[in-house]
Amino acid sequence: MSNQINSPSGRPRSIHADQAILQATLDLLAEVGYQSMSIEAIAFRAGVGKTTIYRRYTSKEELVADAIESLRDDLAIPDTSSFWGDMDILIENAAKKIDSPLGRQTLALIISTASSNPQFAKVYWTKYIKLRREAFSKVLERAQSRGEIHKDADLDLIIDLVSGSLYYALIFKPTTEPVEAYMRRTINLLLKGIGYGA
Repeated sequence: MSNQINSPSGRPRSIHADQAILQATLDLLAEVGYQSMSIEAIAFRAGVGKTTIYRRYTSKEELVADAIESLRDDLAIPDTSSFWGDMDILIENAAKKIDSPLGRQTLALIISTASSNPQFAKVYWTKYIKLRREAFSKVLERAQSRGEIHKDADLDLIIDLVSGSLYYALIFKPTTEPVEAYMRRTINLLLKGIGYGA
């Protein structure tokens, strides 16, 4: 079956149906995985017709992305007028949201699904990751304008390194210290640098 889903206009959306579809998608993701999951199975589990799903989502990838994202809170970007003031809030909020059984399960779903399906990775990047990166970039741009980060610093690479370190700390727990302390050490080392470079 094709993963493409049409989105014709129809009756007003039911919040109950929305929630049932997202929950059914999450349940099937955990039970059978992305590749074995079908729109038919999601509809059956949610107790809705396939057309109810067709009205809402253009593809299976978009549905799965929205289902996973339903477990995550919006990212609030602070503005304390200092780099470490902003970063401490971001790190604390990220740790609270992700460093829990549900948070780690969500992270595992994102990584495993994106690793096995490039189309899902593309959809999730466009709908969610890219927007979060743009918001995080504003924190770094403000720090640059205040002279707290070098004006020529590669902000995209900084975001990659900080995000990768956070995921590593949450998945593998390489230290017994709190995630917040580990991330603060990591970012501090990144800011100082570790050598003279090429």
